[in-house]
Amino acid sequence: MANSSQLLKGILEGCILKIISRKETYGYELYNSLKLTGFEDLPEGTLYPLLIRLEKNGLLSSVSRNSPFGPKRKYYSLTKLGEEELLEFCASWSKISESVNKVLED
Repeated sequence: MANSSQLLKGILEGCILKIISRKETYGYELYNSLKLTGFEDLPEGTLYPLLIRLEKNGLLSSVSRNSPFGPKRKYYSLTKLGEEELLEFCASWSKISESVNKVLED
């Protein structure tokens, strides 16, 4: 599928927003959460540009905090706009996945 990377980016953005909506988190912790939920083949370098774009688009805010294990960590949380975007993603995903599943069942 030629545009599978674009499809994956859109899905990942929604998944990132959902994970961050549960609790404030930093990049590596988020990366591990994604891997544990089935994104095992996700290159680490894919996540950080998405976080930067989500923050630039006003969906995430961040704060740097000291880490007990080394350099400071950048913790992300959802903005109000991010919460709205997450609701839209969930509604769209529900409709799309239902339609795709119907097609695949035949």
